[in-house]
Amino acid sequence: MNSPFTQPESRTSDGAALHREATVIDGLIIAKWNRELFEDMQRGGLTAANCTVSVWEDFQATVDNIVASNQLMEECSDLVLPVRTTEDIRRAKQEGKTGIMFGFQNAHAYEDQVGYVEIFKQLGVGIVQMCYNTQNLVGTGCYERDGGLSGFGREIVAEMNRVGVMCDLSHVGSNTSREVILESQKPVCYSHCLPSGLKEHPRNKSDEELKFIADHGGFVGVTMFTPFLRAGVNATVDDYVEAIEYVMNIVGEDAIGIGTDFTQGHDQQFFEWLTHDKGYARRLTSFGEIINPKGIRTIGEFGNLTEALLKRGMSEQQVRKIMGENWVRVLKDVWGE
Repeated sequence: MNSPFTQPESRTSDGAALHREATVIDGLIIAKWNRELFEDMQRGGLTAANCTVSVWEDFQATVDNIVASNQLMEECSDLVLPVRTTEDIRRAKQEGKTGIMFGFQNAHAYEDQVGYVEIFKQLGVGIVQMCYNTQNLVGTGCYERDGGLSGFGREIVAEMNRVGVMCDLSHVGSNTSREVILESQKPVCYSHCLPSGLKEHPRNKSDEELKFIADHGGFVGVTMFTPFLRAGVNATVDDYVEAIEYVMNIVGEDAIGIGTDFTQGHDQQFFEWLTHDKGYARRLTSFGEIINPKGIRTIGEFGNLTEALLKRGMSEQQVRKIMGENWVRVLKDVWGE
C-alpha cells in the first residue's frame, strides 16, 4: 500500500531519507510538556503523537490539563499543531510540524457520565485507555483481579464508537480487554505494549491476546519501555526492533505500529505517582531504573528506528506502514472520516 501522504519512489536503503519522507506517528508519549519536548519531536521527524493528558485525574483536573496543553501549543505553534482528524496529520507533515493528538490513559476522567465522552472528543481527545492498571467504573486494569467490562463500560464503549474515540487496552486486564474487543464496533488497540513471549510481565500481552485483537480488526502499537523488554535496561534499538518483528509475525504488517511510551523529562516523583493506585494509594509495581534503549534514548533519535527496521531486513513498504501509515488508516476508520 502506498503512503497516503507521499508518492512511491524507487527502493532505497537510505534510512535517513525514508524517515524524512515517511509519516512517523508515535501512538503513546507521556513526556514532560514544554517547548524543549516539541523541539525534540521536530528533531526526530515526528509527524504526530498521541500525548497523554489524563491518567489518575478526574473530569475537572483533566480539563485543566487540556487548557494548559492548548496554551503551550499556541505558544509553540511554530513547532506543533492540534490534531482532530487525519487531515490534520497530513497538514502537519506538509508544514514540517508535529501534530498533537490528546489521549487518556484512564477513562476515570469520564467519571460516571456517558455524556463526557462527547465533551472530551470536542476538546480533541481521540484515544482513551479504558483503565489504568486498576479498577474503575468501566472495567479492570492489569494489576488486579479482572472482573471484565461493566455494564456502564459497555455504554462507554458504545458512546466512544458513536463519537469516534479509539478504545485503548494497553494497561487493561485480559478479561476486560477481550470483552471490549468483542463489544466495540470499531477497531480497538493496544497503543503501547510488548509481547510476553519475549518477557513475562503483567503489562505484556500473550501471543493469544495479540492474535485475538488482530483477528478482530484491532491494532497493536509496540512500546520500547525497557522494564518490559527482554534485555531490560541493557536494551538497544535493535532489541526494540526484535519485539516489533515478533509482534508483526503474529498480527501481520497492517495491524502494527509504534507506541514508544516516551517519558522524557520526568523525575522519580512522576513515576511514584504513576505506580501507585489512584496516584497515591497502594504501590502497584516498581520499574527500577528508567532508561530508554540505546540508540533511541530521546525522541530526537527517532530516525534510528527507521534505520534499524531496514537493517533488520524489512521492506521499505513495511517500514512505512510500521512507522505511521497503519496508525493513520486505523484512526481514520475509528474517527469516522
